[in-house]
Amino acid sequence: MPQSLDDLIPEAAVADPEAWAATGVADPAAPGEFVEDPLAQAPDPAFEAEFAALGDPSAPAPVDGNAGSEADGETALAVGEIEPLPADPELEALASISAPVVADLPELTETRINSTLVLALPAAPGAFPEKAEFVERFRDLSTLRELDAGEDAAPQVAARARADEELLGDILRTYGYYSGNVVRQLSGGRRAGAGAESQSESDAEAASREPSVRFDILPGPRYSFGRIDLGALPALPQPDAVRLTSAFAIKPGDPLYADRIIERELELRVALGESGYPFARLDEPELLIDHAREEGDLTLDVQPGGKYVFGPIISSDPRFLSGRHLARIARFDEGDIFQQSLETDLRRAIIATGLVSSVTVTPRETRAPADGRPGEVALDVALERAPLRTVAGAIGYGTEDGFKLEGRWEHRNLFPPEGALRLRGILGTREALASVGIRRNNFRGRDQVLTADLFASDITTQAVDSRGFGMRATFEKVSNILFQKPVSWQVGGELLYTDERNRTARTAPDTVVPRQTYLIGGLFGSVTLDASDDLLDPTEGWRTTMFLAPEVSRSDSTESFYLRAQGDASYYQSLGGTVLAGRVRAATIQGVSADDIAPSRRLYGGGGASVRGYGFQGVGPRDDLGNPTGGASLVEFALEARIPTPLFDGAIEIVPFVDGGSVARGSTPDFDEIRFGAGVGLRYKTTFGPIRVDVAAPLNPTAFDSPVVVYVSLGQAF
Repeated sequence: MPQSLDDLIPEAAVADPEAWAATGVADPAAPGEFVEDPLAQAPDPAFEAEFAALGDPSAPAPVDGNAGSEADGETALAVGEIEPLPADPELEALASISAPVVADLPELTETRINSTLVLALPAAPGAFPEKAEFVERFRDLSTLRELDAGEDAAPQVAARARADEELLGDILRTYGYYSGNVVRQLSGGRRAGAGAESQSESDAEAASREPSVRFDILPGPRYSFGRIDLGALPALPQPDAVRLTSAFAIKPGDPLYADRIIERELELRVALGESGYPFARLDEPELLIDHAREEGDLTLDVQPGGKYVFGPIISSDPRFLSGRHLARIARFDEGDIFQQSLETDLRRAIIATGLVSSVTVTPRETRAPADGRPGEVALDVALERAPLRTVAGAIGYGTEDGFKLEGRWEHRNLFPPEGALRLRGILGTREALASVGIRRNNFRGRDQVLTADLFASDITTQAVDSRGFGMRATFEKVSNILFQKPVSWQVGGELLYTDERNRTARTAPDTVVPRQTYLIGGLFGSVTLDASDDLLDPTEGWRTTMFLAPEVSRSDSTESFYLRAQGDASYYQSLGGTVLAGRVRAATIQGVSADDIAPSRRLYGGGGASVRGYGFQGVGPRDDLGNPTGGASLVEFALEARIPTPLFDGAIEIVPFVDGGSVARGSTPDFDEIRFGAGVGLRYKTTFGPIRVDVAAPLNPTAFDSPVVVYVSLGQAF
């Protein structure tokens, strides 16, 4: 009997393998005939006897585990009780990781981000309260969402999917889900299923090039804030400790939102700066996550420093802008508790003067806190002068004004501090003007302006032909681009000598009314209440202005005393992106008839700031030859809708409008003649306000009105 593989190989096969293989099998067995394995050994009689002694393995074993009875002629096998193996904790833990319990997974609903990307989030309303915010945040940051569709994008899907998987995990932790999981499923596209055998190979190939990604979001439990450590903040004296701790507003047990840590840290910095702690220091927040407690312990080391009050303001250029003048325009006094917002406000006010190109304000300790008393900080103001002289000019043409050339020269700090000298001149078809003016900004207080002007003019409008000279002075507290005030006011006076008449006024076709001289003196004042949200482009709120001007006029040895009064009100309301705006105006001259008032002081309507669709001074009474004569009372209204468009990234607005107005000869409106105009405008929004172009037509014109009028200006019509 051969005992090894070498014994089975004949020597002929080793000597000449090809010849041996050609001889074939010496005695082949017939098909289906069993050929005994030459390696099989003969049965071992001892083994068979031992196996037979075990009995029939298919027979049932005795219940009590004892040997079977000799009577039935069979021998039973006695089996003892089997002891269980001891439990292995490491193997059990490994099994729980590798085989998660499927029943614990929440039901998911899909949210499609685009054709390539799907998020599957918990369906139960309370399982993931931040689901909507989570999805929107992912939309803004996803790299897969920004991927353009197409065959060229397919190779990038897998790489971007990995990046988005990390992003989703980061967002989960941002909302406090530190044990959450994100399961990524990347598919090569649609595949032909049952009944789809007719799909062509080209369709299948195209489908395989349309990869898609699904992320299953399993948030798990939301963690909470545990211990909160704010460094030295709780050790501050009361009430600062309670107030500042409340400003941070994060307590143990609150949801662990990472965004809230940043938000409240910023709020605490602001609160410290507003409570007299200019040198407070806050380290970076540290968050220690404890998965066993499902909590995060937050440490924000706050070192408030000392508490301080405002001291003196020190200017780096006292001959240009002195510290005394800067203290006058500051909104605080020495000894007031330090507030960061007031320091910032001072910096903005200095920039608003237009005299400096850069400003730096630095608090400096001049007295340390001691014995429960706050310290003192001086504000060091470093200035860089801006160019102080301005030369400006303009040239243009208008259908009403004809050609106009204008020039202006200004020195903005000729009389420090903030005393400006202005020279202005106009030369045009219908207007000539020369003026010299002095203006002092921040005069004896913040945003208070004192102005004095001397001027001489020769003006021809549609209604008035006037030439003269005069002076005017005003003292006002006004709004500006940086500081829009809820209340503005102005008071002033003027003295005017003028030689004028109604333009081309005639008693007959060949007779011209002679000029008449007037010496006019008067006082004036106005108050504006402004509850709108923007100075040049309001969208919400209202404004109202009341103007009063008592005047005396002397002409041909006759004196006239009268009161000019005017009220304006406007209202703005947003409806979605559209703004509805309305305006009314009423004016009157009390005390004399219109004929006793100089033509230039009478009331007229019409123009871009009045009734659109009509020329300047084109609304009101006219003489027999159609010349405007003006009146002693006026009523106007306007209504428009400012509708946004997607043009130029939303910078263009379309504005349909309708205006109306009436001017009467008497001091009480009679509404005998009301003129209406309508049109459409275009607004182009810039950083300094909208540029306005309005095209309007009169709805009930006279024979003297143009069919279409165009207006161009800066800012809204009202």
